[in-house]
Amino acid sequence: MDRQAVTIKVSFIIPHKGREEMLIQTLESVSMQTLPMNQFEVIVVSQNTAFSDALHSLANRLPLSLIFNDPNKTISHSRNKGAKEAKGEFLAFLDADIALDANWSMSMIDVLTNDTNIVLCSAMQKNAVNAPPLERIRTALSNAELDQFVTFLPGRNLFLSKTTFHAVGGFPEHLQTCEDYYFTQKVAETGRLLYTSASNYVHLGEDKAFLPMFKKEIWRGQSNLASIKGRSIPLRELPSFFIPFAVTLGVAFLLVALLYSNMSLVIMASVLTILPLAVYTGRLKKLTGGSVNMYYCLLFYCLYFPARVLGTLLGIKGALATPTHR
Repeated sequence: MDRQAVTIKVSFIIPHKGREEMLIQTLESVSMQTLPMNQFEVIVVSQNTAFSDALHSLANRLPLSLIFNDPNKTISHSRNKGAKEAKGEFLAFLDADIALDANWSMSMIDVLTNDTNIVLCSAMQKNAVNAPPLERIRTALSNAELDQFVTFLPGRNLFLSKTTFHAVGGFPEHLQTCEDYYFTQKVAETGRLLYTSASNYVHLGEDKAFLPMFKKEIWRGQSNLASIKGRSIPLRELPSFFIPFAVTLGVAFLLVALLYSNMSLVIMASVLTILPLAVYTGRLKKLTGGSVNMYYCLLFYCLYFPARVLGTLLGIKGALATPTHR
């Protein structure tokens, strides 16, 4: 059937930078969608300087457009650039390391068309085969609020109408990270966001080792402050800013108290440290069930909290210099 005679239903927009192995796996999962291929297009916006032969060859199997972007631009700029080229009624924003289930497109279309109050949806994460403890932790945290309306969604797989995308002005190009939180909260002002089990995906690039995760969280945390400029902060989001500082400072105070043998300060610092750490670790153990033991749950937060604090402190200068997105 002639593609020109069929309305493009979905435009997949995939920002990319770096190695192509996972991008190719992402595209292969798109090629296996149950949505007829003449009803979707794929737009890769890459910040590399060239495309490999393997990537070019996929154009023979997919309605694929390959676009270059300035390597100094943000991921939001790449997403917005792809959206400008999109012809689809719906926009599907994917990270370049996502393997979609075959029914993903059809399920997302059904979610949005069956309930007009829902303006943005995202599928649940699934563990890869033989996933290590850290990946299982990340997946469990991602799926903590499943089949519920939420106030924001991670940017790994987002599905919305082109009309909604333009109504909120696209992604915030001033942010290096946390742009998905900013964008999806803006979308939430226009309707409901749903994290659904109707379909799933595997995050090919999910954190699998704890030390690299620690370093990555420092980088992610550097946009914490910049991401809250120009938007309202839900009460439920506040603990994610304050608890890492409470636990990290609690450890520092505890060491000082032990050094000076000040038992009153030792008790105070212990409560400040142990209580929130125990609550978060216990919740994580409950989310992961029997797939992850308590040691790894505790280790996760012992690294995650200080990494977030370091990242936030490093991001203060950038937050002061960053203009509010409009």
